[in-house]
Amino acid sequence: MQRFAQAWLWSKLSQMRLRIVLSLVAAGALALPAAAAADFAHVVAPGESLTSVAATDGLSIGQLAAANGISPDTELVAGTTLLIPPQTAAAAGESVGTTATAQSATPTEVSSSSEGSYVVQPGDTLTAIAARAGTTVSAIAAANGLNPDGLLLAGAVLQLSGAPASTGTTEDVSETQPVGAPAEGSVSDPPYPTPETVSASEIGSIAEANGVPSSLAEAIGWQESGFNNDLVSVDDARGVMQILPGTWNWIGSTLAGPEPLAPASAASNVRGGVLLLKWLLDNDGGDEATAAAGYYQGLPSVEQDGEYASTQQYVADVQSLQGQFGGP
Repeated sequence: MQRFAQAWLWSKLSQMRLRIVLSLVAAGALALPAAAAADFAHVVAPGESLTSVAATDGLSIGQLAAANGISPDTELVAGTTLLIPPQTAAAAGESVGTTATAQSATPTEVSSSSEGSYVVQPGDTLTAIAARAGTTVSAIAAANGLNPDGLLLAGAVLQLSGAPASTGTTEDVSETQPVGAPAEGSVSDPPYPTPETVSASEIGSIAEANGVPSSLAEAIGWQESGFNNDLVSVDDARGVMQILPGTWNWIGSTLAGPEPLAPASAASNVRGGVLLLKWLLDNDGGDEATAAAGYYQGLPSVEQDGEYASTQQYVADVQSLQGQFGGP
């Protein structure tokens, strides 16, 4: 009876969410800065795992692990505290060329952007739906009378017939960063996740060799995957730099030059992300904040629609992380 009472108490404690910012330091892990910290604290109850906590809070295992600076394979200890990322931070998984950390999952199919409708799934955002449908957030919001920065209700039906496919400045994908369906590509295409991790210095060396500030590449690598090449997002972005197959193919054919990208290599995944950052810096006047926004949302979309609220949060997180990696 006493054990049952203790378990019940732990369960009740685990449901409490305190509006404070806590610091959780895992042995040997990099502590995340305040800008990327969570708004909620969760006390681990007996028998809980990263999988169960992530599912309860509508997150992926990778997002929850990254927010706490721990491995996705970490076994939780009852009584310790986990930080639960805010929805704006979790939404970093909807970038055009990249996505925040997540365990392997099959992306939800989205109906054609020229016809049909879509039923909102738990954790969906307009950003992700627009990217998969090949249109813009503003177009879907206008077609459904929604606030582009508002939250979606699971089970709601979105009309896609009034959301024309985004053309922006991506007519020639051989020269311009792809967005929407071209960025997503095919699930059978590379890059392929591998059980590898890289260090900040390895990312920094590749960045410097390609004319990209090391702190920018390191911050994005940590923000995206925690330097883990074995992560696949719910939107099918993969590897250390969380690159979508369509974006990977574009980088390989347009930016890589005579040295091809290896489809199953952590170092090549980093190089692919760095090459994209170099292209973004070259096309935005060298502004690192805009490059981070373009890495997340797609530069053509940023130029056409402005930065989404989730993009602004992503950029703020990257800038804060840059300070941790010796940046400005």
